[in-house]
Amino acid sequence: MKIGLSTYSLLPAIKAGEMTVLDVIDWIKENGGSHMEIVPYGFTLVDNLELADAVREKAAAVGIELSNYSLPANFVQETDAAFQEEVARLKQHVDLLARMGIRHMRHDVTAFTLPQEKMTIQYVEDNLSLIVEGSRRIADYAAQFGITTTIENHGFSVQASDRVQRVLHAVDRPNFKTTLDVGNFLCADEAPLVGVKKNLPYASLIHIKDFYVRPYYQPPTGGDWFLTANGNYLRGAIIGHGDIEMREVIKLIKQSGYDGYVTVEFEGMEDCRTGSKIGMDNVKRFWEEA
Repeated sequence: MKIGLSTYSLLPAIKAGEMTVLDVIDWIKENGGSHMEIVPYGFTLVDNLELADAVREKAAAVGIELSNYSLPANFVQETDAAFQEEVARLKQHVDLLARMGIRHMRHDVTAFTLPQEKMTIQYVEDNLSLIVEGSRRIADYAAQFGITTTIENHGFSVQASDRVQRVLHAVDRPNFKTTLDVGNFLCADEAPLVGVKKNLPYASLIHIKDFYVRPYYQPPTGGDWFLTANGNYLRGAIIGHGDIEMREVIKLIKQSGYDGYVTVEFEGMEDCRTGSKIGMDNVKRFWEEA
């Protein structure tokens, strides 16, 4: 198991001007991580190749692997021209990964923000042909560079484990797998232990995050809560402090034989550096105990 961190975990510090993406590389190394996932929020690389090269060189110099690159995407477009434009945009990011030596990418397949009426299985089925065609084109393009592309249980539309598998089987490409996020199943009101068990066989990378959970009939007051697909409440937590049965989740992952990249994602209210450090330490400890 290789423990690392998503740049998204330190986004508050990046946005505040307290850290750059180059600083994040040093921070991960200093705090016991071995790899970094790039989520280009608070900075961009695809239109800043000088910075992209600097990230690649800095990571190599300090011994931090660049494990993954995650970006939003939406293949459900109103016109064919817009669909083609979105495919072309994602191919530019694939070219960036080839330049940086990154061999794993996660892209969404629908818009992240959707109204309640589009969070349904019917919406997925109605637009499955676009989702599948877009994913195939990116996977096929990435294959020439030895890059694995993935769908994550992310974005409220294709978030439950069965929906992820629906897309995986329909796309049917050997280099198209899933980035398995152990916490995001809760956004679709699916028990994390269930989602993890079902999708572990298809996982090429794993995200670890934790949430506090409150039911729809107990609305919390104050704090950075958001609504699940069915109106329950979630708030980001330090890994091991929230309501997910994290020790059992990590035990399932370890027992499955998975031994690849494990990426910590912190999005709680605590200081991002404190939350990320405790989360990384807890994942290591739970793995050793499993």
